[in-house]
Amino acid sequence: MKSQGGGGVQDIRARAAKKTGKLKIFFGYAPGVGKTYAMLDDARSQLKSRVDVVVGYLEPHTGSETIQLLDGLPALPPKTVNHKNRYRKEFDLDAALQRKPELLLVDVLAHNNADGMRNKKRYQDIEELLNAGINVYTTVNVQHIESLRDLVQDITKVNEQDTIPDYMFDSADKVELIDIEPDELMKRYAEKKCPLSLESLRLLRETAMRKVTDRIVNENQNEQLLSAKTAGIKLLVCISSSPSAAKCIRWTARSAEAFHAPWTALYIEDMESRYFTEEEKKNVQENLDLAELLGAKIVTLNGHGLASIIAEYARLIGITNIVIGKSRNKRTLKTLFDPALEDKLIGLLPNIEIHIIPSSGPRRSYREPRRKRISKDLFLSWPDIWKTIGGLTGATLLSFGLRALEFGNQNIIMVYILSVFFISRLTMGYVYGITASVLSVLVFNFFFVSPLFTFYAIQTGYPVTFVIMLVVALITSTTTVRIQTQARLAAEREGRTELLYEINKRLLTTRGLQHIVTLTNEYIVKLFKCSAVFYTRDQYGSANLHRSSSHHGSSGILTQSPAEPDASFLLSERESKVAQWVFTNQKQAGAGTDTHIEAGAYYMPIISQGDVLGVVGISCLKGRLSRNNRLLLKMIISQVAMALERQYLSDEQRQILIESEKEKMRSNLLRAISHDLRTPLTGILGASSAILENGDHLDKETHIQLVSNIKEDSQWLIRMVENLLSVTRIKEGTMNVAKTFEAAEEIVAEAISRTRHRYPDRKIAVQVPEDLLLVPMDGKLIEQVLINLFENAVKHSPDDAVTAVRVTKAGAQAVFEVSDNGPGVAEEDFPYLFESYVPCGKRSSDSARGMGIGLSICMSIIKAHNGKMEAANKEQGGAVFRFTLPLEEENIYE
Repeated sequence: MKSQGGGGVQDIRARAAKKTGKLKIFFGYAPGVGKTYAMLDDARSQLKSRVDVVVGYLEPHTGSETIQLLDGLPALPPKTVNHKNRYRKEFDLDAALQRKPELLLVDVLAHNNADGMRNKKRYQDIEELLNAGINVYTTVNVQHIESLRDLVQDITKVNEQDTIPDYMFDSADKVELIDIEPDELMKRYAEKKCPLSLESLRLLRETAMRKVTDRIVNENQNEQLLSAKTAGIKLLVCISSSPSAAKCIRWTARSAEAFHAPWTALYIEDMESRYFTEEEKKNVQENLDLAELLGAKIVTLNGHGLASIIAEYARLIGITNIVIGKSRNKRTLKTLFDPALEDKLIGLLPNIEIHIIPSSGPRRSYREPRRKRISKDLFLSWPDIWKTIGGLTGATLLSFGLRALEFGNQNIIMVYILSVFFISRLTMGYVYGITASVLSVLVFNFFFVSPLFTFYAIQTGYPVTFVIMLVVALITSTTTVRIQTQARLAAEREGRTELLYEINKRLLTTRGLQHIVTLTNEYIVKLFKCSAVFYTRDQYGSANLHRSSSHHGSSGILTQSPAEPDASFLLSERESKVAQWVFTNQKQAGAGTDTHIEAGAYYMPIISQGDVLGVVGISCLKGRLSRNNRLLLKMIISQVAMALERQYLSDEQRQILIESEKEKMRSNLLRAISHDLRTPLTGILGASSAILENGDHLDKETHIQLVSNIKEDSQWLIRMVENLLSVTRIKEGTMNVAKTFEAAEEIVAEAISRTRHRYPDRKIAVQVPEDLLLVPMDGKLIEQVLINLFENAVKHSPDDAVTAVRVTKAGAQAVFEVSDNGPGVAEEDFPYLFESYVPCGKRSSDSARGMGIGLSICMSIIKAHNGKMEAANKEQGGAVFRFTLPLEEENIYE
């Protein structure tokens, strides 16, 4: 039975969007059905079809008949590693990536790799192979599917540890079911002691067939019909610290897959969470990781009252089915007055289906009793003890004062209740408030109830008073501690929200890649008290170095935390390789993950629209990041991703504008050349023809005039060619120029010197700053701009007029001005002054001899320098052309 296609989580679906390898799984219901044999047989057929086939790894206990199929198939040598002081042979992932065959065979997909390997699980090795474009054949049994783990365990009575997430199976391009009759399989087991009965094999076979059948049905179902059937179904599973909560998670995952419905895993942190042991905290993390691995949306809430929080969240997002776990508990006095969680949920959510999954263990699945809570609460601290003693002592002294003033005992009772309130508020835990409640009753009885200084009460009403006083004090203490805890949790949520808002606000106003990276590192170091390294991508999407003012390295920007002695290891080659792996595979890696666990930092990719924009690494010298810190980091990374995406889009838009300006300049040149060359060439042709045809009949004055016209037109053509050569100095494709710091007065002097050769009789007045003004520019290009402006001024002003040149410094800009005393520029010419081609067939004011494309080229050169150029008429007559150049080069990352 075969099936093709399949869904899966988003990162696996992304294989369709890029050129990645295809995965084929040979699926069986038990060891020995012939999966490896079928895989090798298929590979031999591919080899005959001239496919580059390589055997990456086969299990060493493979049967002899299967081993014979290896003849003629090239194979990679296994990698020998030391695992717990024993040498094991493992699949050599690096050798396979280097060899990069067209088809690679890797047996046992669900295998756990030995210590020291890059990945903890073999399916992670397969994902790397697929990302590298290598097609993979592999094998897996039904007991290795994570969501079926509980079902298979009920059949085999074996807790399988080697599993794969369901998305690996669902996303395989092909799944081939290798099936034989259970009776035949029992015969194969005849020589060995089979741990499974015939009935167990039949049940496993049924489970495997159902899994493959569900896959085929899902592929063939009409998506619109399926959506109509499952519209509105949303599942919610409640997670606790109990290991048996994993059973609820797998059941919900199977149900969500069957209904094609979204599902959420909810974990609630309340006052009891702080009493968790290390094992319980580990169980919570494992349960959340399992839910995330199976495709759940993870939600963590804080508060008191599990049922009310679950009900409120379910109403908020429209949950239709809630899954909780339960074990059989003994009836106690507490259960008589405090209904079970499922009973509360049914009362709060009468229209929502509640699914109760029986726990396989003896304890309650969702929230087990805190047997160690009392011992933890009894952990006393001297500051809180002194606060309790001081509070009761102060209440007693105040009560003596009230008694001296002849106030009644009812007022004294209120003083002690008030003291209990303050003690509960100022101390941590229930023990101090409860102790203060009991002691306040005893002290009141001892000092203020007759007979005095005894614990006896003569009046019949006082025992009832004592009980009421104790109950009120206990309730006050409990409520105060609960409010205190809720206030602390609310403060944490508020702090996190405010932090994210602050980061988002800063990122919205930050421009430039370097500034975004620096800001991100500063916040990470401030929040986590750990050093941070930030890797960015270049135009090819790989890791790229951008220098930092604090530390320079070979592969990233490092910001050192004052709380750590030295984090330079983050710039080492080993850590850089981990970051490069994250870039390539778009997954987390490093300390605390299943990949590159030997790394000294935790690395998280910054992903937007399926592309990796960067990688952030956080030093783990002081310990691995907790689940809450990872969640906070993920929120920060999502904000950074939007900022980087916006920056890259801005850079692309700028590049598009540059390309547009370059094309505009090219078209201006072509139009100008075709428009302006006709006049001088026609003049040269006419004058030369007149001399050749009528040379003997021309008088000397006419002959000289014609030759002068030829010379003038030729000089104009030479100046145009110089303009064109100046434009070619602008780098092809980027519109950038090679800038060096030049003295402004030297550039002006050189331009005037060249102009005087052509116009020796013209007067030019120069004004430059007294201090040396260095401007980043391409000196030859700016010199050509000034020459063009000088010639334009000479052309449009009388012979005895003075052309003025003025250079000033205005802030971070150098200002160059060239003015004349001519008639100025007509108002209708201003829109087209720097255009060599004017619409409607009109000629620009400078299109006759003397300028041609000069002003258009000037504008192009100034824009290439990131400057501005403008023209205006002077009040006293004449025109002034002004251009500015920045005094500092722009950072290429801004």
